[in-house]
Amino acid sequence: MKILIGSKNPAKIKAVQAAFNHYSSEYVALDIPSLVNSQPLSDRETIEGAINRAKGALATHDGKIGIGLEGGVEKTDFGLFLCNWGALVEEGKPPIIAGGARILLPEEIAKHLIAGEELGPVMDRFTRKENIRHHEGAVGIFTNGQINRADMFTHVAKLLVGQYEYRNRK
Repeated sequence: MKILIGSKNPAKIKAVQAAFNHYSSEYVALDIPSLVNSQPLSDRETIEGAINRAKGALATHDGKIGIGLEGGVEKTDFGLFLCNWGALVEEGKPPIIAGGARILLPEEIAKHLIAGEELGPVMDRFTRKENIRHHEGAVGIFTNGQINRADMFTHVAKLLVGQYEYRNRK
C-alpha cells in the first residue's frame, strides 16, 4: 500500500511509519501546504490544515491514502493549549479525523503566539536550539522529554489507522 504523507517533517513521517508498521507499505513524504496560517490558532484551523495536507497529497500523487498531520494551538479560559490533529483521506470517502493530547503552554511562550508569531521559531529562541519542530517539539521540552512530537503525532496517526481499519473491515 502506498501511503502519501502531506509533509516532509521528520517527526510526522516517523509517526505515520510507526502507526502503519503492521502494513507492508511504501511511504512518500510530500511538501504539501496546509493552506491555513503557518500558526493555526484554533482546533478548526488545525483540522482544516490536516485535511488540506491529506487531500493535497492524494491529489498530487498516486497512492492509496493521504495523511495530513498538523500542529496548532487552541485558546481556552485556562490559557493557550498545544494541540495536534490528523486526517486520513481515501478517494471517494469522507476524511477520517483524529486529535491528540494537549498541554498548556507557558505564558512566556503563549504571548508570542497570540502576538502573531509561529511556535517553531519561538521555541528555537526559547531553547537556543534549531528546528525543535523536527525533533522533540514544544511538547518534548515542556514534558521534560516524557513525550516528544513524534510520539504525539504517532498517537493521532494510530487513531487514524484504527478508524481506517474499522471503516474498511470486511
